[in-house]
Amino acid sequence: MSSILIVEDEQKLARFVELELAHEGYEVTKALDGRTGADLALSGNYDLVLLDLMLPGLSGMEVLRRIRREKDTPVIVLTARDAVMDKVAGLDAGADDYVTKPFAIEELLARIRTALKRRGPSAQAPVAAETILRSGIVSLYVERHEVMVGNERVSLTQREFLILQALMQNVNIVMSRDRLAQIALGYEFVGNSNVVDVHVRHLRAKIDDAFGITLIRTVRGVGYVVRGDNS
Repeated sequence: MSSILIVEDEQKLARFVELELAHEGYEVTKALDGRTGADLALSGNYDLVLLDLMLPGLSGMEVLRRIRREKDTPVIVLTARDAVMDKVAGLDAGADDYVTKPFAIEELLARIRTALKRRGPSAQAPVAAETILRSGIVSLYVERHEVMVGNERVSLTQREFLILQALMQNVNIVMSRDRLAQIALGYEFVGNSNVVDVHVRHLRAKIDDAFGITLIRTVRGVGYVVRGDNS
């Protein structure tokens, strides 16, 4: 049974989502303010967090930043704001997905299922064989959902990991933004969306910039590629 933490100050909405999730078989915990939500997220072992951005006590963005400093738990942001920059800001802070209020519960449930599916089986589950993708000093362990640069582990969000996995599985093949969105993000690419670019920027900051290498290359007007000669 997957456990989900809801951090939402609108009590009626929080209760409605809680009942729907419980009906679907999830184990649900609620927090009605940012500080409580951050404490629960950091001290508990949740499979996913539903996080409102507009919270009393501590903003949703700050809660998200605190979670990301310590954990890679999938986070779906709930926001009443539909501006592109608000969505980008959430992704920049480490959110895996976002749902704009008001939303259909079916859409939320579908996004939750997708996020949990991407996370994969528990690290405690037996693994028959380990798949390792390598490019220079970068190693990606598919089943463990782990990335190592040399001897140092790099913490990635679910979407960052899946984009990197897609690129490393297709070395020397240029991957278009729409193809990366379909493979890693689970939906059709929208031409004016820069969601893929945001995640690639995060990957470069965590890997290329942090370790002084060139792993992900841009092919202008087409997309991104990992070459076989990275070092």
